[in-house]
Amino acid sequence: MSAVNDTKFNYEVFLLTGIPGQGDVHLWISVVFCLMYAISIIGNSLILFIIKTDLSLHEPMYMFLSMLAVTDLGLLIASIPTILRVFLFNSREISLNTCLAQLFFIHSFTFTESSVLLLMAFDRFVAISNPLRYASILSLPRIAKMGLVCILRGMTMMLPLPVLLKWFRYCRVNVLSHSYCMHQEVMKMACSDIRVNNIYGLIITVLTVGLDSLFIFLSYVMILKTVLSIASHKEFLRALNTCVSHFCAVLLFYTPEFSLTLIHRFGKGSSPLFQIVLGYINLLVPPLINPIVYCVKSKHLRSRIIRVSVK
Repeated sequence: MSAVNDTKFNYEVFLLTGIPGQGDVHLWISVVFCLMYAISIIGNSLILFIIKTDLSLHEPMYMFLSMLAVTDLGLLIASIPTILRVFLFNSREISLNTCLAQLFFIHSFTFTESSVLLLMAFDRFVAISNPLRYASILSLPRIAKMGLVCILRGMTMMLPLPVLLKWFRYCRVNVLSHSYCMHQEVMKMACSDIRVNNIYGLIITVLTVGLDSLFIFLSYVMILKTVLSIASHKEFLRALNTCVSHFCAVLLFYTPEFSLTLIHRFGKGSSPLFQIVLGYINLLVPPLINPIVYCVKSKHLRSRIIRVSVK
């Protein structure tokens, strides 16, 4: 009888959820998401196109910016289709394999973006503290190797989790609280022992997002130490100004990321609506705002974009 029940309730399909209690405005929310999606795709694609076609922008800072744009595009492509499907068509079903693939790519791109932000912090530190050797330290081949390491790091560290989830039995309620799949949530749907996933998930979060944010903080401490030793007030402000865009990108990424991690781990009594909204902010806002911030702050990039738009 037990074997029959296990077979009966071993779910192979999950049900995604929009925003509970807001079903009557899902269509309007989908319009907002569509606009955000379109602007994000156009903005990041335009940055990639400008950097690729303009040889004067083949500098370390813009190479790292192109990596950031690629990871943002990856996050959007991995998450937005199911989000829009739920809000536009109320199509909630997602197979286990599709769900595992989605959470793998979402978390892998998240870890990769964290690594890219760390590389961008290192780039700013080298540019300010050792400008004469900047181009030799951050040569294009070395930058390409750094980017490859970031991608491999994110994917290899994330790979064991969906493999483990694949072998679990899912015999509880199969309704997810988001319109996309997350490891923390799918893991809790399993009737199997999830301690390995729980511990490993925490370890890789600490080793990626945790360590990266710590090293970024240390980079800014050293950057501040360097710029404070600059005698000229004008050069001091110019040096700090080069870090503003990256600092905004760091805040946009890590603030919701850390908040979500803490809520999932310790915030059992927190509002479900707040968790859901924070999840959408975490996925959709950085890819939308990052291109805008960098275009506003980078005179060279802005002028190239205006020139292409006028043509």
